[in-house]
Amino acid sequence: MNSKGYSTGPVFMAACAGMSFFGVTMLSLGPILGPLNAMVEGANALPSTMSIGIIIGTILFGPVVDKFGYKWLLILASIFALAGVQGLATFSEIGLLHASIFLLGLGGGILNGETNALVSDIYDDGKRGGRLGLLGAFYCVGALLWTLMNYFIPDFRIPLNAVSIVMALFIISFFFIAFPKAKPQENVSVAKSLGLLKYPALIMFAVVLFFQCAFEGTSGNFTVQYLSNTGGMDNATATLAMTWFTIGMLAGRLLLGNIMGKMKELGTLYIYLGIALVGVVLFMLQAASTVAVYIAMVLIGFGVGATFPVVLNFIGGAFKELSGTAFSIALFVGLCGQSLGNKFMGMQFDAGNFGSLPTTLIACVIIIVALVPLAVKVSKK
Repeated sequence: MNSKGYSTGPVFMAACAGMSFFGVTMLSLGPILGPLNAMVEGANALPSTMSIGIIIGTILFGPVVDKFGYKWLLILASIFALAGVQGLATFSEIGLLHASIFLLGLGGGILNGETNALVSDIYDDGKRGGRLGLLGAFYCVGALLWTLMNYFIPDFRIPLNAVSIVMALFIISFFFIAFPKAKPQENVSVAKSLGLLKYPALIMFAVVLFFQCAFEGTSGNFTVQYLSNTGGMDNATATLAMTWFTIGMLAGRLLLGNIMGKMKELGTLYIYLGIALVGVVLFMLQAASTVAVYIAMVLIGFGVGATFPVVLNFIGGAFKELSGTAFSIALFVGLCGQSLGNKFMGMQFDAGNFGSLPTTLIACVIIIVALVPLAVKVSKK
């Protein structure tokens, strides 16, 4: 235990568990929405309810952890997520399902932001970026395990109950871990929180996450349809491409700390985004080749895996006094990018402009490459 009253290792593992829960949250409906919709009329509206929960959780977590600390909100958010998972496993009435998926989204939104802010706070500038990358890898672990469980187990209630047991065990363990205390209260006020909006560096980093989330949202939601319409793939083959995307992101984040130690933050980000750009071009040119598409998705997942950890590393270093609130602002802007990106791409696909997906992804990468060095330069002032 360090002089601040907590041990870094257990706190980091608790954050990784929370991020894994968020990975389950984000993919929770993907494998089970079809069966749910067959059982319950109106279930196709559940993703919208989850998005509302995630947005509210993202807005709330920052000021709360800055003022009250991390422990009890981590426990509460995990309980929300657990209640949501159990609700999906138990209920067959649409109103209760909406309540369950809202709680799951609310808990997931809090967990995503809080775990990133927590890891940012417990590590110094030399280790923060690599640890944020490793934390992000646990998002991929949760997402992959959830997807694979549903692939091999036809009855979706069994994976939901299995996840619930694991979550409950981790929640119990959280009670016995000492976490960092709240920020000094003289630094925490509504005026100071709102005052963060006057810093151009924070706004610029938030805009980077806007385009990163637009990239992830559009690629995640429209790749299968793009491959079906442009490459002529069947649904199962096209859907498997997203698993390769997650595997690529997992590999990229596991290696991030080592690469960042040699190349520093900006050099690492340029390498990763260059790999993503190669992947998108291959994805665009070889959409009819299953092998080429799977390789492209690995490259894309690997390449975009660095943006969040690197950008959050810069934000955590620049805004240590109110890191939770700063993360909350940046992640909220990111979610706006995801929502608007999905809206834009949906309109393009409705008009039959399927080729707009890879060109939009390329544009997002180019904008990120252009914005990050400007944001870093401004933050140093």
